[in-house]
Amino acid sequence: MRLFLSTFGYIFNLIKLKAMNLNPLKDFMDGWTESQEDLKKRKQIFKSFKAKADVKRSESEKLADSMTAYFGSMRFLLLNLIWFAAWILINTNSIPGVKAFDPYPFNFLTMVVSLEAIVLATFVLISQNRAARIDDLREELDLQINLISEREVTKVIKLLSLLLERQGIDLSQDPELKKMLRPTSASEIEKHLEKEIK
Repeated sequence: MRLFLSTFGYIFNLIKLKAMNLNPLKDFMDGWTESQEDLKKRKQIFKSFKAKADVKRSESEKLADSMTAYFGSMRFLLLNLIWFAAWILINTNSIPGVKAFDPYPFNFLTMVVSLEAIVLATFVLISQNRAARIDDLREELDLQINLISEREVTKVIKLLSLLLERQGIDLSQDPELKKMLRPTSASEIEKHLEKEIK
């Protein structure tokens, strides 16, 4: 309630300053910039959102995430390079005293690498599907917050225009203001986007 009263007190002072031909809008906008603390709080909300989703993971999703993290590391790449180099050296009889078990064209190596690729792709897809579900939830949350914010901004514009009209300022010739005062229809936007996609 205090914020509401102080905001309208500020608007009233803006009207007085407007009547005196002063423009305090720069100071007004400077006061509404986001502080570092607010930015940290917002980041914390999104981090906690992901943390909650991580806690709800099934055992298979936890396994897929840890395996994907390992498969995407330099250690795994180096391990594969060493393994392939050793396999090729052994099976081309380049190491004396070690008998080749998969001679050129390395059919068994080809099969093992193909199976490894299938397993890797499956783990990565499981992790990506889970990440996509989290992103979808975030997008839906963001949309809902934007719709609420749009309604609040429209209400503030209506209140401000009423205050300005009571002060004798003519707003009837402002077509942009008339558009801004109309509430945004989410269903109309959705229909427009569906047409754009088709």
